[in-house]
Amino acid sequence: MRPTWLWQAASAAFVVLVLAACQRAPESWRQESYVFGTRVELTVYDADLARAQRAAAAVLADLDGLHRQLHAWQSGGEVYAANQAIASGERFAASPLLTDLLTQAQQLEVQTDGLFSPAIGAMVAAWGFHAEQYAARLAAADTLADLAAARPRMADVLQQDGRWLSRNPAVQLDFGGMAKGWALDRSRQRLLKAGISSALLNIGGNVIALGSKPGGEPWRVGIRHPRRPEAMATLALADGEAIGTSGDYQRYFMLSGRRYCHLIDPRDAQSRCDVQSVSVISYPGPRAGLLSDVASKPIYFAGPRAAPRYADRFGLAGWLLIDARGEAWLPAALASRLQWQGTPPRIHHTGTP
Repeated sequence: MRPTWLWQAASAAFVVLVLAACQRAPESWRQESYVFGTRVELTVYDADLARAQRAAAAVLADLDGLHRQLHAWQSGGEVYAANQAIASGERFAASPLLTDLLTQAQQLEVQTDGLFSPAIGAMVAAWGFHAEQYAARLAAADTLADLAAARPRMADVLQQDGRWLSRNPAVQLDFGGMAKGWALDRSRQRLLKAGISSALLNIGGNVIALGSKPGGEPWRVGIRHPRRPEAMATLALADGEAIGTSGDYQRYFMLSGRRYCHLIDPRDAQSRCDVQSVSVISYPGPRAGLLSDVASKPIYFAGPRAAPRYADRFGLAGWLLIDARGEAWLPAALASRLQWQGTPPRIHHTGTP
């Protein structure tokens, strides 16, 4: 039975449509799986097919283990146990893996002015998105008001004498808004250590490139249209670049003509869905995957006017915001990289990368 982990702020599979994987040369090895509640696709080019197969199998096995370890609301994992301890006012131990996530999440929360926070698992659960099946119903207003007043933050989670505790019982950890990107970086390093230099890994729409395709052709990916199941634009990814999208169109429900999605604002526990989608491209680096996952969240909640400020904080290679009207906001530097499919939307250029 395959796992069904539905991430907090991660769009499901095909947020970014990986076009390159559909045009495989005979020497490529492509494998798919289903982890983190989403589809995983790995395409590897290597002269040694057996090496490519071993490397792909090792990456997917590692992702499956991370799925179990980091699951926020199914028993048996380390994050679930931490949440149980926090709710009981107890300390908890953290493996090096979880410690890394905790410390990076704290830094990223500060960097985003709290617009990204893995401490808001209770807010996400209040809206029903901690479930495989969820009803079209509003979250209880008093519950949301209490959670907003409690202001759960990663800053509430402290390390003392080798163990961790939360001084705020409203904190519930949910790394769904960063773990796919974090796992991209981990998987890229595994592939490189295995001798793989040409690959494309897609974890539910978060994509990272290794090298290029044989002959030097770059990996090309498509950014999904937020209202149609097709690519609205394509671009080439350089070696080490990563791309990710947060959107209102995968986990959502409609009620009285209004859309409510799984992207919950940490400031007030509300689901507004004022933006259709945000895609970000990060430069190569040790946290390229992580930033491609996290950086879309503050841009999404801040909106098009404030988007350049947060893009600048992360030093992004580019970003694309589709607002509630379906109009596109993007820096002029990215415009030259995009190839629009069909008639492009109305475009607003900004001056920040």
